[in-house]
Amino acid sequence: QVQLVESGGGLVQPGGSLRLSCAASGSIVRFNDIDWYRQAPGKQRELVAGWTNGGSTNYADSVKGRFIVSRDKAKNTVYLQMDDLKPEDTAVYSCNAEVLMDWDGSTWSGWGQGTQVTVSS
Repeated sequence: QVQLVESGGGLVQPGGSLRLSCAASGSIVRFNDIDWYRQAPGKQRELVAGWTNGGSTNYADSVKGRFIVSRDKAKNTVYLQMDDLKPEDTAVYSCNAEVLMDWDGSTWSGWGQGTQVTVSS
């Protein structure tokens, strides 16, 4: 059974940085793709960034140049590095990923539990 475990959220001042982690527990071959979403109170969930095993990434205009998605294959973990944080980045951040379970092509998809990011002075 695979689970996605998120960590790294917290309270940070404007201009600060945080690195979110989305780790796959259980035995997997690799992440196939992962998307990071966020949802602020009273707002719709927003796609923030995406990454694929093929090497492509995409970012919402609001975070381009400030957020970077990366992967540590050995740790089965994908990161969202967030720099120059702004109060409007405050939200619950969640990862949604598809992982390759085995070389027979079996996959699993699911969500992390979410982590709160608060940007405030």
